[in-house]
Amino acid sequence: MQPRLLIPDDRPWRVLGLMSGTSADGVDIVAIEVDPGAFLHGQPFRSLLGHHSAEYPPELRNQVLAAAANRLAPAGLCVLQRGLGDHHARAAKALCESLALVPDLASLHGQTVQHHPSQGASLQLADPYVLVEALGCPVVWDLRRRDLALGGQGAPLVPLPERWLHGAGPWLALNLGGIANLTVWDGQTTRAWDTGPGMSLLDLAARRWLGLPFDPDGKSASGTVAEAYLNRWLGHPYFQAELPKSTGREIFGETWLEAESNRLEALPLPDRLATLAAFTAASVAGEAARFAPWPAGLRGLVSGGGARHRRLRAELAAWLPLRLEDDATFPPGAREAVSWALLGAACALGIPGNLPEVTGASRPAVLGSWVWP
Repeated sequence: MQPRLLIPDDRPWRVLGLMSGTSADGVDIVAIEVDPGAFLHGQPFRSLLGHHSAEYPPELRNQVLAAAANRLAPAGLCVLQRGLGDHHARAAKALCESLALVPDLASLHGQTVQHHPSQGASLQLADPYVLVEALGCPVVWDLRRRDLALGGQGAPLVPLPERWLHGAGPWLALNLGGIANLTVWDGQTTRAWDTGPGMSLLDLAARRWLGLPFDPDGKSASGTVAEAYLNRWLGHPYFQAELPKSTGREIFGETWLEAESNRLEALPLPDRLATLAAFTAASVAGEAARFAPWPAGLRGLVSGGGARHRRLRAELAAWLPLRLEDDATFPPGAREAVSWALLGAACALGIPGNLPEVTGASRPAVLGSWVWP
């Protein structure tokens, strides 16, 4: 391996990972130690130095949701790019100052506001130049579009870091962010894809009907599932599409909920939320069944904000014939940021970060673009 950055290879690298997921509620930032020589052996992660979560102010989150719902004009997108950059930079600087840390590099995901893989396009916003000025270290960003240029989905990209973190299989890792995704590793083959809604619709419903950014622990989703609604939703074309595939809020977001709102509002509020929770669980189970029977000894792991939603967990237990255990390796919200830090370090070493068998790209590729201090 020939490093692309002049970072000493006789010590661990100190790498920041910044992740803003499809939940669109803020940014998670981690600082980790990475062994640059251990990528070839599949165990580059050494330790978590710190984690900081910075929620978006209400106005910034409203702008993100408007962009995801295609309601923000180009001028608004332009200003949002800078606003997100400022928010990410302040949060990253705060973490570094709290740790007295000078990072070697930072890996910036940005906030996805549009994702159209069938047209080879995806847009993540957060100005990397603001981050470089705040941290004084190189920043790699825009990691998805190289895979898209090669005919891939640009997602999911976390399966390779999942292998670096989990090691030997077989295991199934379910991440319940705004959009739910699965990674299955049987020791020989990686399969990974977005299964459909995670918390996106539940969080939007909480904003709409509870006046809250989310339903704490899912306690309001205590009603009866409307089976007729659920069965109709499961007929969505996304669930019939073959792999590779990925999705986002442009499908399972505000536009979807608005189209269903009149029917849902005929139900008691606890039933609305219970039915949405069942939709996430049933879609996960249906997608997971693509590769049944699963290998013997398959371990099920769950992470992401949805792992704390009690009704969703109960529905998953009913729909998915696999016991899921909490992936408690990292604090809540930190896992995908750790994955992004590892992808940034891989890019600095010239190591491909995508898996063509997962994304559909024509070949493996080194991901991302660099901004220098």
